[in-house]
Amino acid sequence: MPTAVTHHSASQRLERWAVATLRQAGAIVECEQHGWMRERGDPHALARALCVARDDPPPGLCSSDALAAIEDVLAATGDTCPDCSRHGEPEDPPRFK
Repeated sequence: MPTAVTHHSASQRLERWAVATLRQAGAIVECEQHGWMRERGDPHALARALCVARDDPPPGLCSSDALAAIEDVLAATGDTCPDCSRHGEPEDPPRFK
């Protein structure tokens, strides 16, 4: 059976690399219940991720582009899971027929 070939754009590959680098450094973690990425707020982990981006960027990419990718992912990542934070909000009142 033939398999589907998935082509990712260069920006998608770079974003995946940045997420993987941040996760490996411990700067972001995945919410176990919902799958959202959360920033841990650990300056040492962030420094490790930035060091990797600066010293060992992906092939064909300069370190400034790798650093920008890390910063872009961080800018899009909050420190709380959006779904977990909704659990603290009051539920809609029941509707009567």
